[in-house]
Amino acid sequence: MTSTLLPIRRDEAGRESVVAGIGVRLRSPVAPYYLILVSTALLVTLGLVMVLSASSVTSYWEDGNSYKVFLTQLMYAGGGVVLAMLAARIPVGVWKKLAPWGLLLAVLLQLAVFSPIGTDFQGNRNWISVAGFSVQPSEFGKVALVVFGAAVLARKRKVLGHISHVLIPFVLPGAALLIGLVLAGHDLGTVLILVAITGGVMFAAGVQARWFVGVAALAAGGAAYMAVGSANRMERIQAWVGGICVNPDVKGCFQKVHAEYALADGGWWGLGLGGSKEKWGQLPEPHNDFIMAIIGEELGLPGTFTVLALFFLIAYACYRIVVTSTDFFVRIAAAGIMVWFLSQAMINIGSVIGMFPIIGVPLPLVSSGGSALVAALIGVGILLALARSLPGCRESLSGRPSMLRRTLAVVPTPRLRRR
Repeated sequence: MTSTLLPIRRDEAGRESVVAGIGVRLRSPVAPYYLILVSTALLVTLGLVMVLSASSVTSYWEDGNSYKVFLTQLMYAGGGVVLAMLAARIPVGVWKKLAPWGLLLAVLLQLAVFSPIGTDFQGNRNWISVAGFSVQPSEFGKVALVVFGAAVLARKRKVLGHISHVLIPFVLPGAALLIGLVLAGHDLGTVLILVAITGGVMFAAGVQARWFVGVAALAAGGAAYMAVGSANRMERIQAWVGGICVNPDVKGCFQKVHAEYALADGGWWGLGLGGSKEKWGQLPEPHNDFIMAIIGEELGLPGTFTVLALFFLIAYACYRIVVTSTDFFVRIAAAGIMVWFLSQAMINIGSVIGMFPIIGVPLPLVSSGGSALVAALIGVGILLALARSLPGCRESLSGRPSMLRRTLAVVPTPRLRRR
Protein backbone atom coordinates (compact mmCIF):
# COMPACT_ATOMS: atom_id res chain seq x y z
CA MET A 1 0.00 0.00 0.00
CA THR A 2 2.86 2.34 0.79
CA SER A 3 4.54 1.66 -2.54
CA THR A 4 1.39 2.65 -4.45
CA LEU A 5 0.94 5.95 -2.64
CA LEU A 6 4.50 7.27 -2.80
CA PRO A 7 4.60 7.90 -6.60
CA ILE A 8 1.31 9.80 -6.40
CA ARG A 9 2.67 11.98 -3.61
CA ARG A 10 5.83 12.62 -5.60
CA ASP A 11 3.78 13.59 -8.68
CA GLU A 12 1.61 15.94 -6.64
CA ALA A 13 4.67 17.47 -5.01
CA GLY A 14 6.32 17.82 -8.41
CA ARG A 15 3.31 19.57 -9.88
CA GLU A 16 3.09 21.88 -6.89
CA SER A 17 6.75 22.74 -7.21
CA VAL A 18 6.34 23.48 -10.93
CA VAL A 19 3.34 25.72 -10.27
CA ALA A 20 5.20 27.44 -7.43
CA GLY A 21 8.23 27.95 -9.69
CA ILE A 22 6.09 29.53 -12.40
CA GLY A 23 4.49 31.80 -9.81
CA VAL A 24 7.89 32.92 -8.54
CA ARG A 25 9.05 33.70 -12.08
CA LEU A 26 5.88 35.68 -12.86
CA ARG A 27 6.40 37.75 -9.70
CA SER A 28 9.96 38.57 -10.72
CA PRO A 29 10.63 42.25 -11.50
CA VAL A 30 11.85 41.28 -14.99
CA ALA A 31 8.77 39.15 -15.81
CA PRO A 32 6.77 41.96 -17.54
CA TYR A 33 9.82 42.89 -19.63
CA TYR A 34 10.38 39.37 -20.94
CA LEU A 35 6.67 38.62 -21.36
CA ILE A 36 6.31 41.67 -23.61
CA LEU A 37 9.51 40.89 -25.50
CA VAL A 38 8.76 37.21 -26.16
CA SER A 39 5.04 37.67 -26.92
CA THR A 40 5.76 40.47 -29.37
CA ALA A 41 8.51 38.49 -31.11
CA LEU A 42 6.17 35.51 -31.54
CA LEU A 43 3.28 37.64 -32.81
CA VAL A 44 5.45 39.47 -35.35
CA THR A 45 7.04 36.21 -36.52
CA LEU A 46 3.66 34.51 -36.86
CA GLY A 47 2.36 37.60 -38.65
CA LEU A 48 5.18 37.54 -41.20
CA VAL A 49 4.63 33.84 -41.90
CA MET A 50 0.88 34.30 -42.33
CA VAL A 51 1.29 37.46 -44.45
CA LEU A 52 3.49 35.44 -46.79
CA SER A 53 0.93 32.65 -46.94
CA ALA A 54 -2.16 34.86 -47.25
CA SER A 55 -0.73 37.34 -49.79
CA SER A 56 1.22 34.99 -52.07
CA VAL A 57 -1.65 34.34 -54.49
CA THR A 58 -2.93 37.89 -54.95
CA SER A 59 0.64 39.18 -54.98
CA TYR A 60 1.50 36.90 -57.87
CA TRP A 61 -1.66 37.81 -59.79
CA GLU A 62 -1.10 41.56 -59.40
CA ASP A 63 2.70 41.83 -59.70
CA GLY A 64 4.01 38.47 -60.84
CA ASN A 65 5.93 38.13 -57.58
CA SER A 66 4.49 36.02 -54.77
CA TYR A 67 6.83 37.64 -52.22
CA LYS A 68 6.17 41.33 -52.87
CA VAL A 69 3.79 42.00 -49.97
CA PHE A 70 5.81 39.79 -47.65
CA LEU A 71 9.12 41.51 -48.45
CA THR A 72 7.52 44.92 -47.90
CA GLN A 73 6.15 43.76 -44.55
CA LEU A 74 9.55 42.29 -43.65
CA MET A 75 11.20 45.64 -44.41
CA TYR A 76 8.75 47.50 -42.17
CA ALA A 77 9.18 44.87 -39.45
CA GLY A 78 12.95 45.39 -39.51
CA GLY A 79 12.57 49.16 -39.27
CA GLY A 80 9.98 48.82 -36.53
CA VAL A 81 12.23 46.54 -34.48
CA VAL A 82 15.05 49.09 -34.68
CA LEU A 83 12.69 51.87 -33.55
CA ALA A 84 11.36 49.65 -30.76
CA MET A 85 14.90 49.03 -29.52
CA LEU A 86 15.58 52.78 -29.51
CA ALA A 87 12.26 53.51 -27.76
CA ALA A 88 13.04 50.89 -25.10
CA ARG A 89 16.29 52.67 -24.26
CA ILE A 90 14.75 56.12 -23.86
CA PRO A 91 14.29 56.91 -20.14
CA VAL A 92 10.78 57.49 -18.84
CA GLY A 93 11.63 61.10 -17.97
CA VAL A 94 12.51 61.81 -21.60
CA TRP A 95 9.19 60.37 -22.79
CA LYS A 96 7.41 62.81 -20.48
CA LYS A 97 9.27 65.73 -22.06
CA LEU A 98 8.61 64.47 -25.61
CA ALA A 99 4.85 64.07 -25.02
CA PRO A 100 3.57 67.51 -26.21
CA TRP A 101 5.93 67.57 -29.20
CA GLY A 102 4.84 64.08 -30.21
CA LEU A 103 1.17 65.09 -30.21
CA LEU A 104 1.95 68.27 -32.15
CA LEU A 105 3.81 66.23 -34.77
CA ALA A 106 0.92 63.75 -34.98
CA VAL A 107 -1.59 66.57 -35.54
CA LEU A 108 0.59 68.19 -38.23
CA LEU A 109 0.98 64.85 -40.03
CA GLN A 110 -2.78 64.29 -39.86
CA LEU A 111 -3.35 67.76 -41.30
CA ALA A 112 -1.05 66.80 -44.19
CA VAL A 113 -3.64 64.17 -45.16
CA PHE A 114 -5.78 67.02 -46.53
CA SER A 115 -2.89 68.55 -48.49
CA PRO A 116 -1.86 67.61 -52.05
CA ILE A 117 0.27 64.75 -50.67
CA GLY A 118 -2.79 63.16 -49.04
CA THR A 119 -4.37 60.14 -50.73
CA ASP A 120 -7.68 58.26 -50.57
CA PHE A 121 -8.02 54.54 -49.96
CA GLN A 122 -11.35 52.70 -49.95
CA GLY A 123 -13.28 55.89 -49.19
CA ASN A 124 -10.98 57.01 -46.36
CA ARG A 125 -8.64 59.97 -46.65
CA ASN A 126 -6.11 58.95 -44.05
CA TRP A 127 -2.83 58.54 -45.94
CA ILE A 128 0.05 60.65 -47.17
CA SER A 129 2.36 59.61 -49.97
CA VAL A 130 5.97 60.81 -50.02
CA ALA A 131 8.71 59.56 -52.40
CA GLY A 132 6.70 56.47 -53.30
CA PHE A 133 6.03 55.49 -49.67
CA SER A 134 2.55 55.67 -48.14
CA VAL A 135 2.20 56.50 -44.45
CA GLN A 136 -0.91 56.46 -42.28
CA PRO A 137 -0.35 59.25 -39.72
CA SER A 138 -3.26 58.22 -37.50
CA GLU A 139 -1.40 55.04 -36.52
CA PHE A 140 1.38 57.13 -35.00
CA GLY A 141 -1.26 59.37 -33.48
CA LYS A 142 -2.16 56.44 -31.20
CA VAL A 143 1.36 56.45 -29.75
CA ALA A 144 1.34 60.22 -29.33
CA LEU A 145 -2.09 60.22 -27.65
CA VAL A 146 -1.05 57.60 -25.08
CA VAL A 147 2.17 59.39 -24.11
CA PHE A 148 0.58 62.87 -24.09
CA GLY A 149 -2.38 61.73 -22.00
CA ALA A 150 -0.13 59.97 -19.49
CA ALA A 151 2.15 63.00 -19.16
CA VAL A 152 -0.65 65.52 -18.70
CA LEU A 153 -2.77 63.48 -16.29
CA ALA A 154 0.26 62.41 -14.25
CA ARG A 155 1.26 66.06 -13.84
CA LYS A 156 -2.29 66.95 -12.76
CA ARG A 157 -2.72 63.98 -10.45
CA LYS A 158 -3.73 66.04 -7.41
CA VAL A 159 -6.43 68.04 -9.23
CA LEU A 160 -8.09 65.33 -11.33
CA GLY A 161 -11.20 65.60 -9.18
CA HIS A 162 -12.01 68.78 -11.16
CA ILE A 163 -13.18 67.89 -14.66
CA SER A 164 -11.72 71.08 -16.12
CA HIS A 165 -8.21 69.83 -15.36
CA VAL A 166 -9.04 66.51 -17.05
CA LEU A 167 -10.41 68.15 -20.16
CA ILE A 168 -7.75 70.79 -20.65
CA PRO A 169 -5.38 70.26 -22.36
CA PHE A 170 -5.68 66.46 -22.74
CA VAL A 171 -9.19 66.14 -24.15
CA LEU A 172 -9.50 69.73 -25.36
CA PRO A 173 -7.73 70.48 -27.59
CA GLY A 174 -5.41 67.43 -27.60
CA ALA A 175 -7.47 64.27 -28.15
CA ALA A 176 -10.44 66.13 -29.70
CA LEU A 177 -8.27 67.76 -32.36
CA LEU A 178 -6.56 64.52 -33.35
CA ILE A 179 -9.80 62.51 -33.34
CA GLY A 180 -11.62 65.26 -35.25
CA LEU A 181 -9.02 65.23 -38.03
CA VAL A 182 -9.25 61.44 -38.36
CA LEU A 183 -13.04 61.74 -38.29
CA ALA A 184 -12.86 64.21 -41.17
CA GLY A 185 -10.96 61.56 -43.14
CA HIS A 186 -13.84 59.07 -42.55
CA ASP A 187 -11.68 56.39 -40.88
CA LEU A 188 -14.21 54.99 -38.40
CA GLY A 189 -12.01 52.14 -37.15
CA THR A 190 -9.14 54.41 -36.13
CA VAL A 191 -11.55 56.87 -34.50
CA LEU A 192 -12.94 54.08 -32.29
CA ILE A 193 -9.43 53.07 -31.21
CA LEU A 194 -8.46 56.67 -30.42
CA VAL A 195 -11.63 57.13 -28.37
CA ALA A 196 -10.90 53.88 -26.52
CA ILE A 197 -7.36 55.09 -25.76
CA THR A 198 -8.70 58.41 -24.47
CA GLY A 199 -11.18 56.67 -22.19
CA GLY A 200 -8.62 54.08 -21.04
CA VAL A 201 -6.06 56.71 -20.11
CA MET A 202 -8.66 58.68 -18.17
CA PHE A 203 -9.88 55.55 -16.38
CA ALA A 204 -6.33 54.56 -15.41
CA ALA A 205 -5.77 58.07 -14.05
CA GLY A 206 -8.76 57.65 -11.72
CA VAL A 207 -11.19 60.07 -13.37
CA GLN A 208 -14.67 59.73 -11.87
CA ALA A 209 -16.89 57.26 -13.71
CA ARG A 210 -19.77 59.68 -14.38
CA TRP A 211 -17.67 61.70 -16.78
CA PHE A 212 -17.29 58.69 -19.10
CA VAL A 213 -20.95 59.02 -20.05
CA GLY A 214 -20.09 62.15 -22.02
CA VAL A 215 -17.14 60.46 -23.72
CA ALA A 216 -19.33 57.49 -24.66
CA ALA A 217 -22.02 59.81 -26.04
CA LEU A 218 -19.49 61.65 -28.20
CA ALA A 219 -18.09 58.34 -29.46
CA ALA A 220 -21.56 57.03 -30.31
CA GLY A 221 -22.47 60.27 -32.06
CA GLY A 222 -19.29 60.26 -34.13
CA ALA A 223 -19.70 56.60 -35.07
CA ALA A 224 -23.32 57.18 -36.10
CA TYR A 225 -22.33 60.21 -38.19
CA MET A 226 -19.65 58.25 -40.04
CA ALA A 227 -21.90 55.22 -40.55
CA VAL A 228 -24.76 57.26 -42.01
CA GLY A 229 -22.36 59.08 -44.32
CA SER A 230 -21.13 55.85 -45.94
CA ALA A 231 -23.42 53.59 -47.98
CA ASN A 232 -20.92 50.72 -47.69
CA ARG A 233 -20.83 50.95 -43.88
CA MET A 234 -24.63 51.17 -43.67
CA GLU A 235 -24.96 48.02 -45.77
CA ARG A 236 -22.60 46.15 -43.44
CA ILE A 237 -24.29 47.44 -40.28
CA GLN A 238 -27.81 46.68 -41.54
CA ALA A 239 -26.77 43.17 -42.57
CA TRP A 240 -25.12 42.62 -39.17
CA VAL A 241 -28.10 43.97 -37.18
CA GLY A 242 -30.60 42.04 -39.30
CA GLY A 243 -28.69 38.77 -38.99
CA ILE A 244 -29.13 38.08 -42.71
CA CYS A 245 -25.48 37.32 -43.54
CA VAL A 246 -25.86 33.68 -44.54
CA ASN A 247 -25.26 34.24 -48.24
CA PRO A 248 -22.21 36.04 -49.69
CA ASP A 249 -24.39 37.54 -52.44
CA VAL A 250 -26.33 39.66 -49.93
CA LYS A 251 -25.11 43.27 -49.88
CA GLY A 252 -22.58 43.90 -47.12
CA CYS A 253 -22.11 40.18 -46.40
CA PHE A 254 -19.53 38.95 -48.91
CA GLN A 255 -16.44 39.48 -46.76
CA LYS A 256 -18.06 38.34 -43.52
CA VAL A 257 -19.47 35.12 -44.99
CA HIS A 258 -16.20 34.16 -46.66
CA ALA A 259 -14.33 34.79 -43.39
CA GLU A 260 -16.72 32.33 -41.74
CA TYR A 261 -16.16 29.89 -44.60
CA ALA A 262 -12.42 30.08 -43.93
CA LEU A 263 -12.84 29.38 -40.22
CA ALA A 264 -15.25 26.53 -40.94
CA ASP A 265 -12.89 24.98 -43.51
CA GLY A 266 -10.06 25.09 -40.97
CA GLY A 267 -12.04 23.11 -38.40
CA TRP A 268 -10.20 21.94 -35.30
CA TRP A 269 -6.69 21.49 -36.68
CA GLY A 270 -6.60 23.57 -39.86
CA LEU A 271 -5.76 22.73 -43.45
CA GLY A 272 -2.03 23.17 -42.90
CA LEU A 273 0.26 26.13 -43.52
CA GLY A 274 -0.30 27.40 -47.07
CA GLY A 275 -3.44 25.28 -47.54
CA SER A 276 -6.02 28.09 -47.46
CA LYS A 277 -8.72 28.01 -50.13
CA GLU A 278 -10.25 31.40 -49.40
CA LYS A 279 -7.05 33.31 -50.22
CA TRP A 280 -7.47 32.24 -53.87
CA GLY A 281 -9.51 35.32 -54.74
CA GLN A 282 -12.48 34.59 -52.47
CA LEU A 283 -11.77 36.51 -49.25
CA PRO A 284 -10.86 40.21 -49.74
CA GLU A 285 -7.91 41.53 -47.73
CA PRO A 286 -6.80 38.09 -46.50
CA HIS A 287 -3.37 39.38 -45.43
CA ASN A 288 -4.65 42.56 -43.82
CA ASP A 289 -7.86 43.02 -41.80
CA PHE A 290 -8.91 39.37 -42.23
CA ILE A 291 -5.63 37.61 -41.56
CA MET A 292 -7.20 35.98 -38.49
CA ALA A 293 -9.55 34.08 -40.80
CA ILE A 294 -6.57 32.67 -42.72
CA ILE A 295 -4.84 31.75 -39.44
CA GLY A 296 -7.96 29.84 -38.41
CA GLU A 297 -8.25 28.17 -41.82
CA GLU A 298 -4.62 27.05 -42.03
CA LEU A 299 -3.67 26.56 -38.38
CA GLY A 300 -7.06 25.76 -36.85
CA LEU A 301 -7.91 26.34 -33.20
CA PRO A 302 -4.28 25.90 -32.03
CA GLY A 303 -3.28 28.85 -34.23
CA THR A 304 -6.13 31.14 -33.19
CA PHE A 305 -5.77 30.26 -29.50
CA THR A 306 -2.04 30.96 -29.73
CA VAL A 307 -2.75 34.48 -31.00
CA LEU A 308 -5.27 35.07 -28.21
CA ALA A 309 -2.86 33.70 -25.60
CA LEU A 310 -0.04 35.99 -26.75
CA PHE A 311 -2.27 39.06 -26.52
CA PHE A 312 -3.33 37.89 -23.06
CA LEU A 313 0.32 37.71 -22.00
CA ILE A 314 0.94 41.26 -23.22
CA ALA A 315 -2.15 42.41 -21.33
CA TYR A 316 -0.97 40.62 -18.18
CA ALA A 317 2.46 42.24 -18.47
CA CYS A 318 0.82 45.66 -18.82
CA TYR A 319 -1.32 44.93 -15.76
CA ARG A 320 1.80 44.01 -13.80
CA ILE A 321 3.41 47.31 -14.78
CA VAL A 322 0.28 49.21 -13.68
CA VAL A 323 0.06 47.56 -10.24
CA THR A 324 3.81 47.44 -9.58
CA SER A 325 5.10 50.83 -10.68
CA THR A 326 5.25 53.76 -8.27
CA ASP A 327 5.40 56.27 -11.15
CA PHE A 328 1.92 57.57 -12.07
CA PHE A 329 3.03 58.31 -15.65
CA VAL A 330 4.24 54.73 -16.11
CA ARG A 331 0.98 53.31 -14.83
CA ILE A 332 -1.21 55.46 -17.09
CA ALA A 333 0.96 54.91 -20.18
CA ALA A 334 1.01 51.12 -19.71
CA ALA A 335 -2.76 51.08 -19.31
CA GLY A 336 -3.18 53.23 -22.42
CA ILE A 337 -1.08 50.92 -24.59
CA MET A 338 -2.91 47.90 -23.18
CA VAL A 339 -6.27 49.44 -24.11
CA TRP A 340 -4.92 50.30 -27.57
CA PHE A 341 -3.75 46.76 -28.35
CA LEU A 342 -6.68 44.92 -26.78
CA SER A 343 -9.46 47.13 -28.17
CA GLN A 344 -7.98 46.95 -31.66
CA ALA A 345 -7.53 43.17 -31.43
CA MET A 346 -11.10 42.71 -30.16
CA ILE A 347 -12.59 44.83 -32.94
CA ASN A 348 -10.55 43.01 -35.58
CA ILE A 349 -11.31 39.50 -34.32
CA GLY A 350 -14.94 40.42 -33.58
CA SER A 351 -15.38 41.56 -37.18
CA VAL A 352 -13.87 38.32 -38.49
CA ILE A 353 -16.10 36.01 -36.44
CA GLY A 354 -19.25 38.11 -36.94
CA MET A 355 -19.54 39.47 -33.40
CA PHE A 356 -19.21 43.05 -34.72
CA PRO A 357 -19.96 44.63 -38.09
CA ILE A 358 -16.94 44.88 -40.35
CA ILE A 359 -15.15 48.07 -39.30
CA GLY A 360 -11.73 47.66 -40.84
CA VAL A 361 -8.84 47.75 -38.35
CA PRO A 362 -5.70 45.60 -38.58
CA LEU A 363 -4.75 42.97 -36.02
CA PRO A 364 -1.87 44.58 -34.06
CA LEU A 365 1.60 43.18 -34.83
CA VAL A 366 0.14 40.53 -37.14
CA SER A 367 -1.74 42.09 -40.07
CA SER A 368 -0.02 43.44 -43.16
CA GLY A 369 0.47 47.21 -43.13
CA GLY A 370 3.68 49.13 -42.63
CA SER A 371 2.39 52.11 -40.64
CA ALA A 372 0.33 49.92 -38.28
CA LEU A 373 3.23 47.54 -37.66
CA VAL A 374 5.85 50.25 -37.07
CA ALA A 375 3.54 52.23 -34.76
CA ALA A 376 2.67 49.09 -32.77
CA LEU A 377 6.35 48.19 -32.42
CA ILE A 378 7.10 51.70 -31.16
CA GLY A 379 4.32 51.15 -28.62
CA VAL A 380 6.01 47.89 -27.60
CA GLY A 381 9.32 49.74 -27.25
CA ILE A 382 7.65 52.23 -24.90
CA LEU A 383 6.21 49.31 -22.91
CA LEU A 384 9.70 47.84 -22.58
CA ALA A 385 10.99 51.22 -21.35
CA LEU A 386 8.17 51.31 -18.80
CA ALA A 387 8.94 47.74 -17.71
CA ARG A 388 12.63 48.60 -17.31
CA SER A 389 11.67 51.38 -14.90
CA LEU A 390 10.00 48.96 -12.46
CA PRO A 391 11.72 48.56 -9.08
CA GLY A 392 14.49 45.98 -9.41
CA CYS A 393 14.08 45.39 -13.14
CA ARG A 394 16.92 47.56 -14.40
CA GLU A 395 19.33 46.13 -11.82
CA SER A 396 18.37 42.55 -12.74
CA LEU A 397 18.80 43.20 -16.45
CA SER A 398 22.14 44.96 -16.03
CA GLY A 399 23.45 42.12 -13.86
CA ARG A 400 22.92 39.55 -16.59
CA PRO A 401 25.55 38.97 -19.27
CA SER A 402 24.69 40.10 -22.77
CA MET A 403 23.72 37.62 -25.47
CA LEU A 404 27.10 38.15 -27.14
CA ARG A 405 28.96 37.28 -23.94
CA ARG A 406 26.80 34.20 -23.35
CA THR A 407 27.51 33.06 -26.90
CA LEU A 408 31.27 33.64 -26.66
CA ALA A 409 31.34 31.82 -23.31
CA VAL A 410 30.65 28.49 -25.01
CA VAL A 411 33.13 29.01 -27.84
CA PRO A 412 36.35 27.09 -27.16
CA THR A 413 39.46 29.24 -27.01
CA PRO A 414 43.08 28.09 -27.29
CA ARG A 415 44.80 27.76 -23.97
CA LEU A 416 48.16 29.40 -23.42
CA ARG A 417 50.96 26.96 -23.06
CA ARG A 418 52.92 27.07 -19.86
CA ARG A 419 56.61 27.65 -20.24
